Amino acid sequence: MFDIGFFELLVIGVVSLLVIGPERLPETLRTMALWWGRLKRGLQSTRAEFEQQIGADDIRRQLHNEDVMRRLNANREEIERTVKENVEQLHDSFQDVPNPHAALEELKKATENQLPPLDSAEGSNTTKHKDGRDNSTTDSNSPNPSQQP
Repeated sequence: MFDIGFFELLVIGVVSLLVIGPERLPETLRTMALWWGRLKRGLQSTRAEFEQQIGADDIRRQLHNEDVMRRLNANREEIERTVKENVEQLHDSFQDVPNPHAALEELKKATENQLPPLDSAEGSNTTKHKDGRDNSTTDSNSPNPSQQP
């Protein structure tokens, strides 16, 4: 707060020792320290009361909330822009397909012809018992885990 160095404090101490005297100097310093403390407490209470009267806490909170809302709105706008771009890309990609249902049917037919049916899988023979259990047998070339030594 005050720009007083060690040399200035030393000069003030020597002058006060000469003016006040060595007998009354400790009592004078104690009294000055009490006044200084009272002044600091008074200024702090005045500042707190002033901030309470003008609503400084409410103002700080409102400024913080406005900043948060600004950031949220910026994020919302960015998300909306990204979603809009993605929807437009999807829409454009569907415009390239003349008949999406026919393309889907062609894709199904192409995949059906490439994959073997599950019932005629090569290398296994499955039969069902009356109680619903499966009796799976494998090729004679594949090892049977129950016949391992």
